[in-house]
Amino acid sequence: MRRDQEKLNGVEALALWHRVNLAGVLAAQPDLTTRQLALLTTVYLEAGPHTVRSLAGRLGVTKAVITRAINTLGTYGFVERGEDLRDKRSVLIKRTARGSRYLAEFSERVRGEAKRLDRPMKAVKLAG
Repeated sequence: MRRDQEKLNGVEALALWHRVNLAGVLAAQPDLTTRQLALLTTVYLEAGPHTVRSLAGRLGVTKAVITRAINTLGTYGFVERGEDLRDKRSVLIKRTARGSRYLAEFSERVRGEAKRLDRPMKAVKLAG
């Protein structure tokens, strides 16, 4: 990241997001929605235990929305369901080695693209 500034301007922030997403598409990574990625990073970055109910509350969506996202993430092997021994009615959402590898690669992609922001960018002005 640029050492001479604390914050990215709007164009730089969008360019970073664009580059990260484009790199993921070009690398043939799983095409996660923003909601799925938010759910995945919540499970990996925030203290658990994570349940469908707790994740729905955290992301401000219904349990059905979380269940669909977990189904997709589970298909990729990024999360798995587990039994909650304290509450048999509840299902725990757990991390996996494959999910950890995916997020490690994702974070390296973000870091790599952020370093590219050190290079001069063409002057771009956002419309509006």
